Amino acid sequence: MDNAAAPVAENPEIPEQEFPDPTGELVQPIILLVDREDPCAEDQGIAVAALASVGALLANPRHPYWKPWARGAFAKSVRRADAKMFAKVAGEFPDHALAEIGEAKALGFAPMPADALPKRLAKLQVSGTTLPAGGTGEPTPLRIVINDSLGMSTGKAAAQAAHALFAWVLEGAPAELDRWRAGGCALSIERVGAKEFNTRARGANAPVIHDAGRTEITPGSATAFVDIV
Repeated sequence: MDNAAAPVAENPEIPEQEFPDPTGELVQPIILLVDREDPCAEDQGIAVAALASVGALLANPRHPYWKPWARGAFAKSVRRADAKMFAKVAGEFPDHALAEIGEAKALGFAPMPADALPKRLAKLQVSGTTLPAGGTGEPTPLRIVINDSLGMSTGKAAAQAAHALFAWVLEGAPAELDRWRAGGCALSIERVGAKEFNTRARGANAPVIHDAGRTEITPGSATAFVDIV
């Protein structure tokens, strides 16, 4: 399995605010390639969206919006684009992080004001993102565990996986992050039922994500966490 994320020389650190906090909510756009003729497997899409989210931080850790965004709800917007539109977005917005896992591709951006997204990004669809069932291939030492009992759509699960990986990058042990990056940022998805998820979540060494309940699922639902084997 091929993983690619934008590397930087040092561990990411969110700097002290250099500019006044922006007004309104900040959101991180993630653009997921959903090819009309040959879409990637669902779990590949979920994993690559998470990788693109973190890749945006690794590529530009000193962007002034990371800190106020991280103080909030880590809001993310996973939007889909077909191959033609995906290429247009990549060309029109060069300040992105491209992530690839197998056939799956996604673009990650630094946070932006939610009410002032560029028109090209704002027009891309959020709801209804669906990919054909399928895994990420061989398990990797670092995987994102998904609570499969919640029946999340592809886009919802991708956002929750991105929350989980981002939280681990910010709060995890620096040595573990160094090893993961040195190994090429290999990442896979593991789906488990509610009972196993809750049992493993209680002993998790990474933040367990609880959804705000804005869409699809009940507020407070435990959705995902990073596990390292």
